[in-house]
Amino acid sequence: MVLKIGGDIYKRGLSESLIADVKDFFLHGGIVIVHGGGDEVTEIAEKLGKKQVFVTSPSGIRSRYTDKETVEIYMMVMAGRINKLIVQRLISCGLPAIGLSGIDGSILRASRKKRLLIIDERGRKRIIEGGYTGKINKVNTEVLRLLLKNGYLPVVAPIALGEENELLNVDSDRVAASIAGALKAESLILLTDVKGVMIDGRYVEKISLRKAESLISTIGFGMDKKLLASTEALKSGVKKAVITSGFVESPIKKAANQTLGTVITLE
Repeated sequence: MVLKIGGDIYKRGLSESLIADVKDFFLHGGIVIVHGGGDEVTEIAEKLGKKQVFVTSPSGIRSRYTDKETVEIYMMVMAGRINKLIVQRLISCGLPAIGLSGIDGSILRASRKKRLLIIDERGRKRIIEGGYTGKINKVNTEVLRLLLKNGYLPVVAPIALGEENELLNVDSDRVAASIAGALKAESLILLTDVKGVMIDGRYVEKISLRKAESLISTIGFGMDKKLLASTEALKSGVKKAVITSGFVESPIKKAANQTLGTVITLE
């Protein structure tokens, strides 16, 4: 299983129930954790006097514009503060966690986006410099498999190396999907602050891959990337993806048993 922990869950602290679930799945099959934390990156960057800029693609996907200074702050917060606090919490609960970023052992390789097509504040399409944002094109599973084989729990921060070994900001949901696909994981579970995908005012329990793809452009900020990541995971061989709340009792067990959250499958 690959488990993505959203920034909201990290900020409120990993609950005892969530930790208990992680322990159970770690002991019975193995688990890799990927974490987010974009809001904390924004908060710390702005405290340092670096205003954060967000851009929107023509398909409606909103993302951080990452220049050289921003990617260095991003690395500092993601691979430093957030990653190590999560690892500290897991170790204090008896789990042999090891904190990594996608840079370590070249776990994550990405292609740098040289240009970005965005929609400006007037609704017009514009092309801007791509900055230091990347799209994952290779996952080196050797390091992750070595750790899993030797009884460790990898905790991965979403930073990648580009083709010229530059630091790149990569989306954490899509990182989790890429790792799940590369490891041929049974499932991808995306823990967030809502209980699932909402369509026409109600939460839905199951969505097909085709339906998920059709929703990406209209579902709204945040959930769009989770749906995109879920579809990418399924296309790379993962059997199911689940988007669910991390603020309930036994969130991973409920997601795995399909008793809570929105399950995305091929059919």
